[in-house]
Amino acid sequence: MRIAIAGASGFIGSALVPELAKAGHEVRRLVRRSAATADEFAWNPPAGSIDPKALDGVDAVVNLCGSSLIGRWSAARKQAIRDSRIEPTEVLADAVARHGVPALLSASGINFYGDTGDVTVDERAGQGAGFLAEVCADWEGATAHARDAGARVVLLRNGPVLGPGGMLRLLKPQFRLGLGGRLGDGRQFMPWISLPDVVAAIRFLIEHDEVSGPVNMCAPRPVTNREFTTALGRAVGRPAPWFAPGAALRVVLGDAADEMLLAGQRAMPAKLTDAGFEFRHADLGTALADAA
Repeated sequence: MRIAIAGASGFIGSALVPELAKAGHEVRRLVRRSAATADEFAWNPPAGSIDPKALDGVDAVVNLCGSSLIGRWSAARKQAIRDSRIEPTEVLADAVARHGVPALLSASGINFYGDTGDVTVDERAGQGAGFLAEVCADWEGATAHARDAGARVVLLRNGPVLGPGGMLRLLKPQFRLGLGGRLGDGRQFMPWISLPDVVAAIRFLIEHDEVSGPVNMCAPRPVTNREFTTALGRAVGRPAPWFAPGAALRVVLGDAADEMLLAGQRAMPAKLTDAGFEFRHADLGTALADAA
């Protein structure tokens, strides 16, 4: 298959490109500069432009665009978070519709469900409350033109991805110094997934055209923040006895603390498991050990 990827140089994209190539697929990378190699095609989301040849003969487009959520959310930062997701998705959806591309796999977030507490949710659950839930809903809505044109649209509701980068790049140094600990009371759930599994799941969804709509990209065994803290401490060989009070996190990060650190989703990957996808890392301990 011929597959175009936006966000190919990011944390997930840089692992996805070689995996697809190894499987025999032809990969085209959409880049926000002048194309420098034969597999690169220029595009400019703010301008709404894309190389007219970029999607010729393409079987699927994978959209992994989106700026980091880490940091305090000012009004300007919130707008940048929205723009970095919704604007590129609209451009890609329009291009998919215009070129008749059969499939669009577009990133979203597990935050779509808001804070679910102890309630288990799968893809049948509705939108939750909060800024991130609203962003995810609008992000997914930006694919409408592709869906209306008849493309198969898959919405990748990604949970935190565990690999040699991402959130572990920030957490491991603290834990190795013995400074790790739970966030708030630690009861909030974390719908994690390993980097190898999120890459394998995207490839699976590209190749299985019977799956469409929202797909929870998370392992089948969500854990609480307290359990995650203990497991990460064990993986780096250090205790993690500390905790960060919710009030202190709010002072530093504002409402980002409530939505990113103190809330959680007890989400299950029902569509992936029902479709026959097999997780390499269903257990958090093995995922952390392999990501060390």
